[in-house]
Amino acid sequence: MLSIGEAASAVGVAVSALRYWDERGLVTPAERRGGKRFYGPDELHRLAAAKMLQDTGMLSLDEIAAVLRGPEHGDWRAAVRERIAELADQRRKLAIAETFLEHFLRCPRDHPIETCPSLRDHTDRVLNAAKASPPEWRIRGVVATRVINWLRSGV
Repeated sequence: MLSIGEAASAVGVAVSALRYWDERGLVTPAERRGGKRFYGPDELHRLAAAKMLQDTGMLSLDEIAAVLRGPEHGDWRAAVRERIAELADQRRKLAIAETFLEHFLRCPRDHPIETCPSLRDHTDRVLNAAKASPPEWRIRGVVATRVINWLRSGV
């Protein structure tokens, strides 16, 4: 058994983090003796997993708690599936941003937003399409896909 200080050091977090995680229900100590927390190998594994998930930003503390608690405390898989969907959406948005920025660098104009005729022509088309599209499609979904395809065409 490791004391809270030893466990915190082994995992690479502050003692206050372990206390907070205990309060939030992420990882509880194996034992409490004389008001002190002690952690065994199973708890250390859970602490290391919690730190990994938190460090990578994969899951929020509530989602980490759900995963660590397992199936007896609800559907942790739903939280993971939701996070995977959010990550996919973030990747899509990052790809759009990267494509725009690459186009800006390729554009021979000094100020592509203001003076790139290709970009201006396309934004006019996007705006016209947005007027004809349902509000929930504007600049997102369908229109964003058109922007990506246009930018990738090297115009």
